Amino acid sequence: MEQRREPMDKNRIRGIRCRTSGQMTAKSISIKGTGCKSGGCALKAVELASGDLPFVLESGLRAKRFVLTGRQKSAEGVAGAKALKARTVRRKPVHGSGESAARLMGDKRQKNQLKLAFGEEDRGEAPKGLSEGTETLAAKRGTESPAIGEQLMEEVCERENCKQALKRVKANKGSAGVDGMTVHELPEHLKKHWPAIREQLLSGTYKPQPVKRVEIPKPDGGVRKLGIPTVLDRFIQQAVMQVLQRKWDPTFSEHSYGFRPGRSAHQAVEAAQKHIAAGYRWCVDLDLEKFFDRVSHDKLMAKIAEGVSDKRMLKLIRAFLRAGVMEGGLVSPVDEGTPQGGPLSPLLRNIVLDEFDRELERRGLRFVRYADDCNGYVRSGRAGERVMESLKRFITTKLKLKANGQKSAVARPWERKFLASASRPASSQSGG
Repeated sequence: MEQRREPMDKNRIRGIRCRTSGQMTAKSISIKGTGCKSGGCALKAVELASGDLPFVLESGLRAKRFVLTGRQKSAEGVAGAKALKARTVRRKPVHGSGESAARLMGDKRQKNQLKLAFGEEDRGEAPKGLSEGTETLAAKRGTESPAIGEQLMEEVCERENCKQALKRVKANKGSAGVDGMTVHELPEHLKKHWPAIREQLLSGTYKPQPVKRVEIPKPDGGVRKLGIPTVLDRFIQQAVMQVLQRKWDPTFSEHSYGFRPGRSAHQAVEAAQKHIAAGYRWCVDLDLEKFFDRVSHDKLMAKIAEGVSDKRMLKLIRAFLRAGVMEGGLVSPVDEGTPQGGPLSPLLRNIVLDEFDRELERRGLRFVRYADDCNGYVRSGRAGERVMESLKRFITTKLKLKANGQKSAVARPWERKFLASASRPASSQSGG
C-alpha cells in the first residue's frame, strides 16, 4: 500500500501538499526562508495536483508570470513532468523508524518536485530582480579569478614587453646576484627555461631569490647599502615595472620628476629656479631618514592594491619585497623597506610618496620632488618653519616615515643643495 505522506514544514511551504498521481493542475504557493540562493528573495513555487501545468516565476523586485496552458505546454514543462514521473519511485516502508522516517521521505520527495518544477529557471537567465546581487558576487570573483578581472600578468609575459625588458637589463649591465649568473648568460637561460618561468608567473607561484648586499660610498661620507637581485629577477622586475608604469605614471603629480618617462633631474632644477624667480625665496628642505629601510610593506601593498586587482601581481610584488638579503653567506628576512638596486624600486618609491605630493598640492604649496629629494618654496622664513613642522607630523602619522632632523632645514635656496646643485639668486634680487 502507498505510504501516507505527511505535510512539509509550514515554515518553508504554505499551502496544499504536492501530489504527483492522477491528472496535474497547479496552484501557486509561496516559499519562505532560504530557498532562493541568489539574494534572499521569495519566489512562487508550483504545487502539482491535477490538470494543467502553470509555470510561475516571480522575483521580489520585478514580477513576471508565464502561464503555460494544456494546449500551450512548452518543451520545458513536458520535460519537467517526464522527469518528475521518472524520479517518483515507490519506496518500501522503513521499519523501526515509524512516523518520522515516513515524514522524512515525504519531505525529500516534495523537495525533489520543487527542484524539477524550477530546474529550467535555474539554468536559464537570472531574474532581473537579482541582478544587483549577481553583480556583487561577480565583482568579488573578479578580484579572485584572473580570467574575470585584470590580466596584468599576461601583459607582463607578452613577447614585446619581455623583449623590451631584456634589452633594458642588458643595457644596464650590472653585477651578478646570489646565483652568479651574469647579464650575458641571461638570454640563453631564458631560451631554455622561459616556458616554465612563464607558467610560474601566470599561476602566481614564482619565487624570487634573495638580493645580494653591496655597499657603495656616499659623496658626503658613509655608505649606501644596495640590494642586487639576480639577473633573472631583474628581468622580471623590469617587465613588471613597464606594465605598472604605464598604469600608474599618468596619475602621478606634475611636480614629481624622478624616474619617470620624459622627465629628468635637469627639468626638476629648472622648476625650482622658476619658483625662486617668482619670489618664493625660502626653501623647506625636508630629508627622509632611511627612506628605503623604513617603508611599510603593508602600507605600500595597500596603496598598490588601490589600482591593481590582479592578485598574482600583488603576490609577486610582495614576494620581491620579502625575498630577503644575503650578506656574508647568510640570508636575513626583510619585514620593511624596499631594497635599492632593482628596476622596480624607483616606481614603488613614487607610489609611496604620491600621497605626500597630493598633500602638498592640497595645501597649495610650491614644491619640486625628485625621488625622495623634495624641496618646498615659500615667501618667508616664518612660513617655512610652520610648513616644516606640519610636514614632519604628516610623514610621521600618515606615511609612517621619519624626517632627518640633521639634514632637514628651512633656509635660502642658494644655501641648500637640490640634486647636488645650489640655486643662486639673480644679482638684482640678492638682497630679497
